[in-house]
Amino acid sequence: MASLACAGYAAAAAAADNQSALAPAGIQAARIAHLWNLTLWVCTVTFALVLLALIVALWRSTRNARGARDARPLPATPSVQDDSGPTRAVRIATIVSVLALIGLVTVDIYTDRALSKLPVADAVRIQVVGHQWWWEMRYQDDQGNTEFVTANEMHVPVGRPVIIDLKSPDVIHTFWVPNLHGKKDMIPGRDATLELRADQPGAYRGQCAEFCGSEHALMAFFLTADTPADYEAWRQRRRQPAAPVQDQALQRGQRLFVEHACASCHTVAGTQAAGTVGPDLTHLADRPMLAAGTVANTRDQLLKWISNPYAIKPGTAMPATPLSRQDAESLVSYLESLR
Repeated sequence: MASLACAGYAAAAAAADNQSALAPAGIQAARIAHLWNLTLWVCTVTFALVLLALIVALWRSTRNARGARDARPLPATPSVQDDSGPTRAVRIATIVSVLALIGLVTVDIYTDRALSKLPVADAVRIQVVGHQWWWEMRYQDDQGNTEFVTANEMHVPVGRPVIIDLKSPDVIHTFWVPNLHGKKDMIPGRDATLELRADQPGAYRGQCAEFCGSEHALMAFFLTADTPADYEAWRQRRRQPAAPVQDQALQRGQRLFVEHACASCHTVAGTQAAGTVGPDLTHLADRPMLAAGTVANTRDQLLKWISNPYAIKPGTAMPATPLSRQDAESLVSYLESLR
């Protein structure tokens, strides 16, 4: 029953291809998936053989018990029974089990070493900081200087290695994009590095995989693997500050953004807003999701998030912003212009 349940869970996970270790889109994830499949088949075959041996043993025991009831009385001197058959079977089973375990350990060691040997020439370097409960992504140039900052979204070029420097200022988080690599812990006070490469274009969901508080389940992000040309175009757009606001209605929304202390927590490059407590909002309107993958980035959801963030993500550090309906509409219009 346990094996059937595991098989069912595996099938359900495989259906969600944008967040599944069983749908690898990179070389490291492919190696992990290969090890998983090998282990699954070895364990399945072993389970089937043990179950078959148990059934045969029960059948023979029942048959012998029936035969004993019908047999004649035993002689005064019992004969010596030949148990070489069962003993030989036990020895063979033991040897096969040991060899299977040795094989799995060998493949596991090989996979572990292969995961750390990704060529990293001409790599994209990104510093990822895990906060309660959102992700900060700092893209760096060849000298290690920050080019631009985004939040809860990553873009990488297909076929090019990516070096991710992981940090956490508060509690333990775990960075995990199942389609591209395994998990990596982010421990406060300790820096960690993860190297990966996306070999197939697509959008893949990442998730914090270590319980980090009440909103742990709502701490996700999306990694998009672009063609080199699309990635470079995205990168150049992200390097630009927010476009100057010309429309009077949008200017009103920008004033509200500053007056209601939004600017004390958030940054909008090219404006007076330079807060570092919350996510960078310079290109907020281009992001597909809000609140670290919790809801879609639509006008209606943005209005709800500003007026009552606790209804969407209980426990979030973002306070509710008391605004009239007209002011809220103006503020959202300004945020929707940040592309």
